[in-house]
Amino acid sequence: MEQQGSGQRADAGHRTEPRGAGQQAVLSRVTTGMRVVDPGGVEVGVVDLVQRGDPNAVTVQAAPTADPGGSLDELIESAAVEEPDVPADLAARLLRSGYLKVSTDLVPAGAVYVLAEQIDTVTDERVRLGVPVADLHPEE
Repeated sequence: MEQQGSGQRADAGHRTEPRGAGQQAVLSRVTTGMRVVDPGGVEVGVVDLVQRGDPNAVTVQAAPTADPGGSLDELIESAAVEEPDVPADLAARLLRSGYLKVSTDLVPAGAVYVLAEQIDTVTDERVRLGVPVADLHPEE
């Protein structure tokens, strides 16, 4: 049962915890290399990255553009993709809630992002999603 306006969850006989704390606990059980499946049992792919949420993350800053006259190291650094590689509004949401980056052959980009709240269960070997693969956000 939820307490209105408190942003906290209270279950009879259980400790009250901030909303989202359960999602972070689920994320903490996920490791790279785990298999990911959707509710229908479709193999989505393998976890490449686990990023815990930061409720204070609200914006994503674009990387500065490279100076063509700069060193090779500066050019390589500027070309490196910051995670998550999605539009800024979605990136802010992913950073706040926490997410998985999953390598997959099911989308042309080769990877999808899973919001923490899209994870249903985590076992020793597998992450089961609560949404079909079509609802996941592909990498840009």
